[in-house]
Amino acid sequence: MDRRPTSPSSLETHFVDIHEVLPEEKEGTTADKGEKPPKRPNKFRDMKRSQRSFSRQVSLETGFSVLNRESKAKDERRVLRRSGRSFGGFGATNRVGGDGRKGDFSIFMTKSSLTKQNSSLPLRRESELDCQKNDGSGVDDSVPAGRYFAALRGPELDQVKESEDILLPKDEQWPFLLRFPIGCFGICLGLSSQAVLWRALATSPATKFLHVTPFINLALWFLALAVLLSVSFIYILKCVFYFEAVKREYFHPVRVNFFFAPWVVCMFLALSLPSVLAPKTLHPVIWCIFMAPYFFLELKIYGQWLSGGKRRLCKVANPSSHLSVVGNFVGAILASKVGWQEAAKFLWAVGFAHYLVVFVTLYQRLPTSEALPKELHPVYSMFIAAPSAASIAWETIYGDFDGLSRTCYFIALFLYISLVVRINFFRGFRFSVAWWSYTFPMTTVSVATIKYAEQVPSVLSKGLAVFLSFMSSTMVSVLFVSTLLHAFVWHTLFPNDLAIAITKRKHGRDKKPFKKAYDIRRWTKQSPLSFVSAITKNNSADKGLNEQKEAEH
Repeated sequence: MDRRPTSPSSLETHFVDIHEVLPEEKEGTTADKGEKPPKRPNKFRDMKRSQRSFSRQVSLETGFSVLNRESKAKDERRVLRRSGRSFGGFGATNRVGGDGRKGDFSIFMTKSSLTKQNSSLPLRRESELDCQKNDGSGVDDSVPAGRYFAALRGPELDQVKESEDILLPKDEQWPFLLRFPIGCFGICLGLSSQAVLWRALATSPATKFLHVTPFINLALWFLALAVLLSVSFIYILKCVFYFEAVKREYFHPVRVNFFFAPWVVCMFLALSLPSVLAPKTLHPVIWCIFMAPYFFLELKIYGQWLSGGKRRLCKVANPSSHLSVVGNFVGAILASKVGWQEAAKFLWAVGFAHYLVVFVTLYQRLPTSEALPKELHPVYSMFIAAPSAASIAWETIYGDFDGLSRTCYFIALFLYISLVVRINFFRGFRFSVAWWSYTFPMTTVSVATIKYAEQVPSVLSKGLAVFLSFMSSTMVSVLFVSTLLHAFVWHTLFPNDLAIAITKRKHGRDKKPFKKAYDIRRWTKQSPLSFVSAITKNNSADKGLNEQKEAEH
């Protein structure tokens, strides 16, 4: 073996040439020692001589292989494919020549844009394209829900396990739109719910002693509106240029629930409209505009839960599923505000029925359900949002914080306490946008406590309302400052979104032992008669051995 320096256009790594040793070389060495060379067929020897010589260069640093063949162009090189796609895109898909190119991010681009790009590129070999389809690396096919649970971990299933391969390089920064997740609408949920909370603190008779100025509600409302417009604009750009990545997020069992978030935020902003800007009564068109997309999307999701298949509820249920339920209660509150009481009762009934189903499914952990990773525990705070929103919606529809409304509120309060005492669930996690999902349920239960204090005025109820409101606002303030620091100072708010780049199936899956499978197959092929006769023979043989041992003794 000899080492050859690579050309400047090639990768900056060291390669080792591995040449094939032809049969003639082996025969020559044996002839020098006076030994007879092994007899080989002449046909095989002629075939070996007629083959083109080749050598393979293997990188000592990365294992990246390059195949050299004799051709008219001496510098021509062809890259060998390798199965692992977690090594920065070293496959033939991403690197056509020997030079170091960046990852191929066009696989997640919108098909119209991708067609224009491919028109100016040389055509690939059909065998390479077929290989991509067969190994599950294509992005057009939907990834099964169980694959996300098996390949990912983290609070929002956004971290790839070490044993998994991805379609894009890990050691290279991706385009900003690819790194911008749908979970950013959680920021809008936190800020818009705070606007609702401070409007309730300023107008509720139970908190009149605090003398809260309505300008806090006004400032929070404009801030939430500005953040919603910014996040929506960026995500619309992502839909235009990287629609394949958006489809991956839609098939994600956790992130699909955040597609409900923009419409919930819009309804929150309508409910928290400052008194300076708000008319006496909201127009029903506002409710129709915000609730229609939410309703059609939940028809799709609830249909998947009901009809079964790979995305039935017991397979994809997770705490973030409450986002697809809580919007019904928020829509019921807004419908009651615009004067459509029957529509409000309808939405409340739909939301409460599906909340019970989601709650029971997550509680009992069906054997058929996918195992939730431990890191998903922090977003268990979503358990609080639905019952507290249901209590507020019932009070808004019927005008009284009666027994059913209090029942829902007490369920939410108990779940809130049960999460607070388990503070270990919230330790040991790096900061991410997913942390904003904690603030929205805390704010909702604070508003429900204010409603409860209006019906049951006492020092305990008012003190609890103030305490929960203070906790919620403090959490939002800390997260808002942390988000600004990570976004504009440390530039770590949007890392590579590895969750959308997993393969459809795991490569290199270990096979079961052949012997075990063969034994089971052989056992099932035996007829009952032969199976009974075999058992009888074994028993008779064992009996004979025992009698022989007794006779010897």
